Amino acid sequence: MNRSLAELMADMPPTLVAEQLIHKLGIEIKEWSLERVTATMPVAGNRQPFGLLHGGASAALAETLGSLAAGAYVAPDGMLVGLELSVTHHRAAREGLVTGVCQPLHQGSQVGTYQISIRDDRDQLVCTARLTCLLRKRPGR
Repeated sequence: MNRSLAELMADMPPTLVAEQLIHKLGIEIKEWSLERVTATMPVAGNRQPFGLLHGGASAALAETLGSLAAGAYVAPDGMLVGLELSVTHHRAAREGLVTGVCQPLHQGSQVGTYQISIRDDRDQLVCTARLTCLLRKRPGR
């Protein structure tokens, strides 16, 4: 990807940037390329009522990573829309950071499918997810 997330968000009005879910969840993008997108997210502030990482926060992290991967694929003039997100929770995370890693399974002319794994600080698998997106590249690309 030629432009970083910070550069893309710099073009947005400050009020729009501040309200983005990525900021509210504390997601930090660590790597963003055509082959792989990685990010971390704190467990603190993203817990469900019983003190464990909220499954919806894991799903939001997964969809964020898959959407960024699809965005890199259709850049600079394409667009994408998420079609389906499937999330399986394997174990609880109680503290620290979780790290999500997204890799494309398929990137075609109209559909992209992305595999996301989320691991805790002990490198134990917390969650796996698969995101399918509708992809639209600019004609002629």
